[in-house]
Amino acid sequence: MSAAATHPLPESPEPWIEIVRQKLASMRFGSIQLVVHEGRVTQVESLEKTRIPAEQGNAR
Repeated sequence: MSAAATHPLPESPEPWIEIVRQKLASMRFGSIQLVVHEGRVTQVESLEKTRIPAEQGNAR
């Protein structure tokens, strides 16, 4: 049985979709994780990483 058969798609976009879009737009490196409870997104977590460029003389 497919997920679409058990959880039909809503007519209007879910509020969490806009939250994910905003986080994606402001993030350069990192990850976004969705927490699902009983088939519904209940939480959006994001982890942003800051890349520090290696200096040529100090690279190890």
